[in-house]
Amino acid sequence: MAIRVFLADDHTIVREGLRLILESQGNITVVGEASNGRKAVHEVKKICPDIVIMDIAMPELNGIDATAQIAQSCPATQVIILSVYDTTEYIFEALKAGAKGYILKESAGEEVVRAIHRVHSGHNYLSQEISEAVVNEYVKHRGGFTLEKSPLESLSKREREILQLVVEGKSSTEISNVLFLSPKTVDTYKSRLMKKLNVKDFPSLIRFAIKHGITSL
Repeated sequence: MAIRVFLADDHTIVREGLRLILESQGNITVVGEASNGRKAVHEVKKICPDIVIMDIAMPELNGIDATAQIAQSCPATQVIILSVYDTTEYIFEALKAGAKGYILKESAGEEVVRAIHRVHSGHNYLSQEISEAVVNEYVKHRGGFTLEKSPLESLSKREREILQLVVEGKSSTEISNVLFLSPKTVDTYKSRLMKKLNVKDFPSLIRFAIKHGITSL
């Protein structure tokens, strides 16, 4: 039986390239795709594919938060993150969100196929270019060693969603339409999250969001 894969990436050319590679394998079929994180979560909830290939830097809802929502709503669906970032924080956040694989975009292609088969068989998969030191640090963390907490951990799921939409330039009214909240409630969330992050202005909020993978340049 073919492995059912969903592709989530905001670049059409990347999705088309991955589709060609995967469907040439014979035992993998692409059952859907999305160009932003919010749409990806919505579509995946409807079909619960075996595997989701998720770009980490997705519009409207980043890949890490989208992964966490998918893990909660479709526990049988496994997510493999596709990323240009190889820093410890990004990898840890992805794994904590429930991702079973993490592949660097520069090595994508045949490695995506290997990762899909590996994850589908019940194992984790980390891109070969990720340093051994990063893997060892994650193992130590799982063993109870303390790592510096990410400032994002102080934010609720809703605050993280609003943070991304704010730094993408959406107004309170636009955010309220996306999240089905009142503009006043959105403003309250914005004030609360900025206080939690100790951020005083919009440029600082943008720098924070880029640094911590909420949005990309």
